[in-house]
Amino acid sequence: MIDVAFIYHDAYAERGFSRVQRSWARYALGRRLLQDVGLLPPASISSPTASASRYPLVELCPGPATDGEILRVHSPGLLERIRLGDERGEGFLDYGDTPAWHGVLRRARLAVGGTTLAARLVAGGQFRRAFNPAGGLHHARHDRVGGFCPFNDVVVAIRCLQSEFGMGRVAVVDLDGHHGDGTEALLYDEPVLTISMHRYGDRFYPRTGAPDDVGRGAGFGFNLNVPLERKTDDETYLRLFDRWVVPALERYLPSIVFVVVGADSHRADPLVHLGLSLRAFRALALRLARLTEELCDGRMVAVAGGGYSPAHVARCWAVFLGTISEAWPSGDKHLAALLDSVDESD
Repeated sequence: MIDVAFIYHDAYAERGFSRVQRSWARYALGRRLLQDVGLLPPASISSPTASASRYPLVELCPGPATDGEILRVHSPGLLERIRLGDERGEGFLDYGDTPAWHGVLRRARLAVGGTTLAARLVAGGQFRRAFNPAGGLHHARHDRVGGFCPFNDVVVAIRCLQSEFGMGRVAVVDLDGHHGDGTEALLYDEPVLTISMHRYGDRFYPRTGAPDDVGRGAGFGFNLNVPLERKTDDETYLRLFDRWVVPALERYLPSIVFVVVGADSHRADPLVHLGLSLRAFRALALRLARLTEELCDGRMVAVAGGGYSPAHVARCWAVFLGTISEAWPSGDKHLAALLDSVDESD
């Protein structure tokens, strides 16, 4: 069994960045399911020692990201725009997707702070793997909010690792159902391996992620997009993962891998309409665990990304975390119950 840092703040469960209000329930629901299946200690156990000794997930509370950390990636104008939206408490931070509300700046800082904490814990050797359920805000760009994403937490965390740990070979594997356009744009000119598997075509948001977008300048050849058709099933998805993602990581030899889990790729998600089952998330977690063990001593920072059907998001997180923590061998009763659960709707 491998201890995995589970980054969680109570503010995650208060309100999310999406206009899809029902999706805000995924944080509390996901944490409760992790307790129910024995990955986190139940609420009645509060001792960190008990958590570390008996349960594979070790819950840690993040602090908010600082201005300095955010400004490594984003413009002062963007930070000010979000600050003003927070003060105004209404309207939008972008063109109409990402609402402004009182408290949004603190909530965004905590999401970014969760991913930077996870990255520092893994890079510093305290944990081999970590997960932030509030992370994966991959649509935010240097000076622009987009797609429910105020700041790009993954790129902020990468900048922290580059400046504080001297990590040059960082890889991002984005399995969210939407293309990680903000992450791509921010890293497009540098040799950071950025991989995105996403639904593409038919004017699907964000209408980016073509296979011939491969990077530019020093980043040429380091950006890989794997476009998917609507209702792509497990077999096709895993075949494409093995065809493109596995060899790209093996050639690159990363020092650490960021994974955007992307529960919105599940077949029950109401926004994306890909066709993955929970068994696919188990298979992807097994592949990523093996690859990171072989290539970078197991160093993996996972973030949640999207997901708009809370019950299925919670199951995806549980399957993924139970797998990368090696808590559940094949046939485990918790794993079997999840994989056999109703997989199509709430």
